[in-house]
Amino acid sequence: MNQSRSCGRLRIMLGHLGQRWAGAAVAHPTSGAVSPNSFQTPQFQYTRDNNVLSLEQRQFYEENGYLVIKNLVSDADIKRFRNEFERICKGEVKPEQMTIMRDVTIAKSEYAPSERTVSKVQSFQEDEELFRYCTLPEVLKYVECFTGPNIMAMHTMLINKPPDSGKKTSRHPLHQDLHYFPFRPSNDIVCAWTAMEHVDRNNGCLCVLPGTHKGYLKPHGYPKWEGGVNIMFHGIQDYDENSPRVHLVMEKGDTVFFHPLLIHGSGWNRTQGYRKVISCHFASADCHYIDVKGTSQEITEREVVGVGNKIYGIPKDTSLKDVFRFRGRLVKGERTNL
Repeated sequence: MNQSRSCGRLRIMLGHLGQRWAGAAVAHPTSGAVSPNSFQTPQFQYTRDNNVLSLEQRQFYEENGYLVIKNLVSDADIKRFRNEFERICKGEVKPEQMTIMRDVTIAKSEYAPSERTVSKVQSFQEDEELFRYCTLPEVLKYVECFTGPNIMAMHTMLINKPPDSGKKTSRHPLHQDLHYFPFRPSNDIVCAWTAMEHVDRNNGCLCVLPGTHKGYLKPHGYPKWEGGVNIMFHGIQDYDENSPRVHLVMEKGDTVFFHPLLIHGSGWNRTQGYRKVISCHFASADCHYIDVKGTSQEITEREVVGVGNKIYGIPKDTSLKDVFRFRGRLVKGERTNL
């Protein structure tokens, strides 16, 4: 009888405890006192609660600072972006504010209108066809997992990495994209980078240093490369050369999302083809601008404003944040701040 009552009390006690700690993990008996706060769900710093990413995908991004989504952008869209790029190279369309860049090894005498002389088109927000990339629902549904619902497209590029001349100038030094941006916080910014064809180490795929997004913005400068460096291809001067590297082999339509503090770069193109990708840096419209004067980002402001003055006549005293205020475009939600 006493044993039966004792068992009944034990069951009632366990029932109360079960209600109190429902869904909680059990602490190891040698771990000491346990507070209720220790039974909360995992805390995510770099992704937002959403119904798009799996728990495994969120944990991977939290730990590594990047996430590849296979076959995200359709072949039909990529074909349209490629056709528009070719029209731009031929001079058939001339979107306002776009910057057309060429590899440092291409002589001015070779500036014939073709894709062979254009290594990148930047700031294509005024080109309706290319800017469609920044508004694709299949892209934005992932972007929102990092930025929240109010999304700004802040920086756009279509990169056409040319066959290397032998001087390895088609390389992009290891860098952090936040170096180029006068807005914060960094955790509310993400890049979407879509392969327009197969990319691997032969044609200069992305190389990332997993986990480096957990660090801070490092000083950047031009690497001392013998063959020369393209303008604004700034690199980190003091990264840990022993850090593990991952080379992202991707197929057409695959898209990698990565944090602006993630250290990354790309190798030289050892093939005879042109490696094309299209990308956009998105930010929460709730981000705020900062003044980069007196910081390591002054070199970015100086060069961006210098190019803008030379091509479009913008005043030399323009700030980097004014440039981004002008270029930024709302793609979803409300323009609350940026």
